[in-house]
Amino acid sequence: MTSYDGFRLARENDRGVATITLDVPDKLNRVAWRRARSSRASSASSAATTPCVSSSCAARETRPSRRAATSACSCSATPRRSPRLHVNVGAPERCPKPVIAQLHGYCFGVGLELALACDFRVASDDVQLALPELTLGMIPGSAGASRLVKLIGASRAKDVVMRGRRISAAEAQAWGLLCEVVPRDALGAAVASLADELAARPALALRTAKRVIGQAQDAPLSVAMELEGLAYGLLRGTHDFAEGVSAFVEKRKPRYEDR
Repeated sequence: MTSYDGFRLARENDRGVATITLDVPDKLNRVAWRRARSSRASSASSAATTPCVSSSCAARETRPSRRAATSACSCSATPRRSPRLHVNVGAPERCPKPVIAQLHGYCFGVGLELALACDFRVASDDVQLALPELTLGMIPGSAGASRLVKLIGASRAKDVVMRGRRISAAEAQAWGLLCEVVPRDALGAAVASLADELAARPALALRTAKRVIGQAQDAPLSVAMELEGLAYGLLRGTHDFAEGVSAFVEKRKPRYEDR
């Protein structure tokens, strides 16, 4: 296990899973300005690409301390420094492996922005999501509003950002923000099950799917279809595809080459 400033990284090579856990329990896992803009946050997420799947335990709560809030409102938060926030918080999106956000309790501000950059969001039924920055005279600074528009549309994104209101687990799941909601005591098992499922999938196909879907979000349909078709053609010539077909025909577990 490797500890960083405010979070830790643990690898389970036998499972092919790495877990990044926000670890500031006395502050309910608050993400401070200093950690959010630290390159170490990005480095830790990149380090999680060594195993097949990286499982990220995203912020349970991100509440600015009085000192952090003062710093954010002072001249120290210059335009030259602020734009780096979205780069570091977006590290899970750039990670070539699937990234799972495990959420419970309060997930506010940068915590939610970090979760939105992940591929899967699994939450307990007590979770509450919010981007409350506007109530402090600010807006989200780590692409939270931008990702919300992509995920749930402009109308609902405005409802969340401009009102600064809290979203329940049920509402978030209905909107498509959460892929699974479970009781609090079943959350760890649900995330572990999803991580193991993804770790057993062919890694090359997973990486390709994540890249194609990510690019398709911003591309015209004609371009997205062309990209998907090219990726499909490339994968048809791989060992993993031949092995997957053979395993299916022979009714056995596939032995994928690229892990």
